[in-house]
Amino acid sequence: MSQILRALTNKMTGRRKAKPASGVPVKGYKDNRYETKFVDSLDDDDLSRLNALLPWHAFTVDAHGRRFGSTAWEGKRDRPETIPDRRVLLLHERICLSDQHVLEIGCFEGIHTIALSDYAQKVTAIDARIENVVKTIVRCAMFGHHPTVFKYNVEDRPLKVELLQCDVAFHVGVLYHLKDPVEHLLDLASVTKKAVLLDTHYALDDEATEQYEVRGTVFRYKKYREGGCADPFSEVYDHAKWLRLDDIITLLRQVGLGNIDVVETREERNGPRVLLIATKA
Repeated sequence: MSQILRALTNKMTGRRKAKPASGVPVKGYKDNRYETKFVDSLDDDDLSRLNALLPWHAFTVDAHGRRFGSTAWEGKRDRPETIPDRRVLLLHERICLSDQHVLEIGCFEGIHTIALSDYAQKVTAIDARIENVVKTIVRCAMFGHHPTVFKYNVEDRPLKVELLQCDVAFHVGVLYHLKDPVEHLLDLASVTKKAVLLDTHYALDDEATEQYEVRGTVFRYKKYREGGCADPFSEVYDHAKWLRLDDIITLLRQVGLGNIDVVETREERNGPRVLLIATKA
């Protein structure tokens, strides 16, 4: 009975039981090959040791078609990652990054960090998990990049604004993992001088059945179960609050990021998702 209840809960919250990836090749990849400055020269044994040193959950492919990193599980990060990600290109097209300081909120394993480092004048990357910080430093170094990377949980208070100040924030896949997303959005203007690229899940109106109060205003949200520290694709808490899209946009405008371009909304397995760019006037 408990197994049935767990299965139903997973279905309701959008979570599936992870299945270990099997048969993912170490080499022989034809697509998404990238010159990887300090990996291309490694022999196969050294690369195997590098891949085994850290708990990788994503991988890139070097110039010889070899896997650098590993997979998460079956159906999750089991294909070579693309560099640069389309959202990095979009941001660079809209806001030329060549003279900008970019803050990456939630760097995971450094794949976006590499692309941002290719385009931006300076990159600071943060993550709430120390293992992601280490993986990002290692991956970026192997590509010949040395961004500033450190452990930071954006929900810690008081916010250390001096560590996070930037021109542009690259904010992908984080907001929908937070237990207090409203307070976080209200903080964005204090660290961001010009713009935010935000890519996040959101709640539909009929899903936002719970509510909480922030600074005297009540916000509706969908409660989404998180896996905590044990799940590399969750935040560190037991649940997250998914805000309604209208409230996300209202909050961004409230803090001065009022020029908002909703690039796209899309339906994904876990629910609706938006990609937008918000800039200051």
